[in-house]
Amino acid sequence: MARVAKINTRRKLIDIPEDVFQTLNLKATAMGTNLKKFIEDLLIRESEDMDDAELYKYLVATRPEGKVMLSDSEQEEFEREMCIGKYR
Repeated sequence: MARVAKINTRRKLIDIPEDVFQTLNLKATAMGTNLKKFIEDLLIRESEDMDDAELYKYLVATRPEGKVMLSDSEQEEFEREMCIGKYR
């Protein structure tokens, strides 16, 4: 039997307005899943849909050290490690 790799997860308690809760719960039920799984899948899809420009905009606004330009070799090393750019 193959072993399934454990994915690190984090727990976060959130408050959802009652009307939103009911709407999402109905949608989850219609899709044949439970609310927890439905919300988890929504968040995963949202994070996958974020593009590099959105992430860069956020990082520049919140992490000023991100404005320092990399040399070409540093940029290439970063892209290789992150599997982005020509290393996708």
